[in-house]
Amino acid sequence: MGLRMALIYGGQSGEHEVSVMSASSVVKAVGEEIEVLPIGITKDGQWLSGLSPEKLQENGKLSVEPVGGDVDYSILQSPSGFLLSNLKEQVDLVFPLLHGPMGEDGTIQGLLELAGVPYVGGGVAASAVGMDKALMKAVFRQQGLPVGDYRVYLRKEWEAEPERIIREIEKDLGYPCFIKPANMGSSVGISKASDRESLKKALLLASTYDRKMVIEAFLDGREVECAVLGNDFPEASVPGEIIPGDEFYNYEDKYIKNESKLLIPAPLSPEKEQEIRDLAIKVFKAIDCAGMGRVDFFVLKEDGRVIVNEINTIPGFTRISMYPKLWEASGIAYPQLIKRLIELALERYKDKKRNRN
Repeated sequence: MGLRMALIYGGQSGEHEVSVMSASSVVKAVGEEIEVLPIGITKDGQWLSGLSPEKLQENGKLSVEPVGGDVDYSILQSPSGFLLSNLKEQVDLVFPLLHGPMGEDGTIQGLLELAGVPYVGGGVAASAVGMDKALMKAVFRQQGLPVGDYRVYLRKEWEAEPERIIREIEKDLGYPCFIKPANMGSSVGISKASDRESLKKALLLASTYDRKMVIEAFLDGREVECAVLGNDFPEASVPGEIIPGDEFYNYEDKYIKNESKLLIPAPLSPEKEQEIRDLAIKVFKAIDCAGMGRVDFFVLKEDGRVIVNEINTIPGFTRISMYPKLWEASGIAYPQLIKRLIELALERYKDKKRNRN
């Protein structure tokens, strides 16, 4: 392709380490035809260019930190301050591999829109809605998509009236239930509550990650995921199933213990598989997503109904992550998947240039 691509990774969210692993996998896979300019963001928000995620991982580090002479601020700074235009002059596009808040939530996407640079993945609105579980579920319901019962509370509501909120959750959702920060990913800050005491602890934990909390009724179902690729005419991969190693598919299970099992393709009837693929595309379109997205479902054990859980607009992107593995099983290898995402980013940018100012 002969392209120069900025790869932004790290970030200020609780998924910093996951981002470093994803970025390292991309650097190893792209080959010589794409020149990668790595831009790491430290946990305190410092932008460092020229810091390779591959070298960080080789040295046993999964955290972006300044390393002597490897750091070059010229991409982002000049004597007069911040220069977005400088980025556009130096790269053809940007691949933001930032998971969670301050990256997957529309913030980086808005910055890149202002810079006028093509970038991989969904736009500002899709990223913001895809990050905020409360907004996401509201959009899904409005679009007539099947979602489970849930409630949304603000941190200050919880702090002001904890007993009222607990009574409402017990009455409306019952036990067990899941408590989640509205704006986090990789299952960070998520707990399963089976009684009043564990519910209090779960709400307290979730409130440390976000000002808004989503409480979901327990669904006794198989965890099935489907990858979506495309812009205006997206395609869906074969679905995969997760057999959690713990009570649910949490952060430790995903990235540390590695005790869960991935079944690709998921053991489903042809009719159920097609239903999930069709529904994944509807979810993708519902938030006006672009490039990539991984849609997570529950297939209820009682009656086989498919319930939409959520969409991830920048899913885990290591070679062993579910999104690339689903496409590999569907006939698109990891290096080809990256190239396709780049093509989609450039296609979307070109299409946007057709808009009248």
